[in-house]
Amino acid sequence: MSQDSQSLQPPPISPIKNFFAGGFGGVCLVFAGHPLDTIKVRLQTQVKPAPGQLPLYSGTFDCFRKTFMKEGLRGLYKGMGAPIVGVTPMFAVCFFGYGLGKKLQQKTPNDVLTYPQLFAAGMLSGVFTTAIMAPGERIKCLLQIQAGTGEIKYAGPIDCAKQLYREAGIRGVYKGTVLTLMRDVPASGMYFMTYEWLKNVLTPEGKSASDLSVPRILFAGGMAGIFNWAVAIPPDVLKSRFQTAPAGKYPNGFRDVLRELIREEGIGSLYKGFTAVMLRAFPANAACFLGFEVAMKFLNWLAPNL
Repeated sequence: MSQDSQSLQPPPISPIKNFFAGGFGGVCLVFAGHPLDTIKVRLQTQVKPAPGQLPLYSGTFDCFRKTFMKEGLRGLYKGMGAPIVGVTPMFAVCFFGYGLGKKLQQKTPNDVLTYPQLFAAGMLSGVFTTAIMAPGERIKCLLQIQAGTGEIKYAGPIDCAKQLYREAGIRGVYKGTVLTLMRDVPASGMYFMTYEWLKNVLTPEGKSASDLSVPRILFAGGMAGIFNWAVAIPPDVLKSRFQTAPAGKYPNGFRDVLRELIREEGIGSLYKGFTAVMLRAFPANAACFLGFEVAMKFLNWLAPNL
């Protein structure tokens, strides 16, 4: 492997620093990307129109316009409470899981990992985050679509979680966990591998990847988000449909969702919300990695020996 070892080796992993830096990066991601996430979920879950009728939203920009005109800026940030509450521990666990995945594959602390090894470490982070991600995603999706139905069933994230638990126990809160794993495990591998690869490509000869300029970090983080979602969209569509469906609609889980989607709307339906996802992926993940790197530098300056 020809990469300079310094460009591939991050600073020693500190769980406490990873917790705060990852959490800050996650908050940056949610604020930058949530409006387009709302549009993505609404496009993915809108009911198929009856023959001769037009769909509620004709596309990304139509959904944005109608949501903004009807509900204002607050409508675009619907359901943000659940991901905001979950981002600090989720991104802490995500970045910690990635670091642990790298450490488990190193024979010595100075080993430079190959890109397939970085991909495997990223996949481990996806496993780690699902326990936190699955219920947050379920609540977020239900809150995002209820405005379109005209029926306000849930007053907010806490009320939504209480009602789900009351109706179906912990299984109701964690509905869609397998699909969340199917989305996040390979997508997380692609996410971190792409970020590390681009950091190395963008690092000038003789310099360290930790000294990258802000525009280069933003580019690497944004492109990591694009590659992540290129892998994640089909299982994400299935997950959104499954998590927002009435109880008992899909007794065989995601297989029923997949069969129904392909039968009624064709293979292209697996890429519903593609434009919204890609428009969101670059700025949201650029903000995430920049937030993480800035917070990490601050924490390394504040407590170098922590």
